[in-house]
Amino acid sequence: MRLRAIIRYDGTAFSGYQIQPNGRTVQEEIEKVLTKMHKGKPVRITASGRTDQGVHAVGQVIHFDTDLEIPNPNWVRALNTMLPADIEVVAVKEVPDDFHARFDVSEKEYRYYIMNGASRDIFRRHYVYHVPNQLNVQEMHEASQYFMGRHDFTSFCSANSNVKGDKIRTITDIGVEQQNEDIIIRVRGTGFLYNMVRIIVGTLIDVGTGKRATNEVSEIIAATDRATAGKTAPPQGLYLWEVDYEKKDDKNNDSLRAIY
Repeated sequence: MRLRAIIRYDGTAFSGYQIQPNGRTVQEEIEKVLTKMHKGKPVRITASGRTDQGVHAVGQVIHFDTDLEIPNPNWVRALNTMLPADIEVVAVKEVPDDFHARFDVSEKEYRYYIMNGASRDIFRRHYVYHVPNQLNVQEMHEASQYFMGRHDFTSFCSANSNVKGDKIRTITDIGVEQQNEDIIIRVRGTGFLYNMVRIIVGTLIDVGTGKRATNEVSEIIAATDRATAGKTAPPQGLYLWEVDYEKKDDKNNDSLRAIY
């Protein structure tokens, strides 16, 4: 039996999602619990995608196979009882055996939180990026619209990326809005390159501070050169917000609550 779980986690104390030789990871913590539940039989999980060190998730999706006969609500309680405090299972449901948390994704949404004000808040330092200089939200939003549609995002891909083939991706929705002292950048698309969202954010911050003109974004996209775009924004402001599976008629519409 294959199960799909929606999970959220505070990425602060993790070296990222994916298991690695050194460092605590989300995948390792969940697999340890599942293996214990299966009396020592190793259980592997597959996620919609990896997140880097310090990046958070509100709507990450994983799948795993099990032969345990446990009602879905009981899975949630059992896992949350055994998982560490910085990981939470939101929902579990049975899915077809051919469901794949990574390959069946139709769209993902990321959100990036910027705290824009003269004073920083030390209690939120792991959850927002503090930018003390006043940002022009309207200019940032106008600039963000140049990302809409299908483009070669080479300029917005980390030089450390091991992507083979083209770097063409499609952004289906993007926007910048202000909520009190926070500026939230929403990016939704069918696929993303390594550090793509954080480089987009860094470039939009340049627009917000007046370092770049609004229409310069189209020139940066056309350049297909990483050196032309802004800096990579730090990880702590980034959240994997939602993952959709419309191709399988299995949209992730479970109730999720925003952190702020």
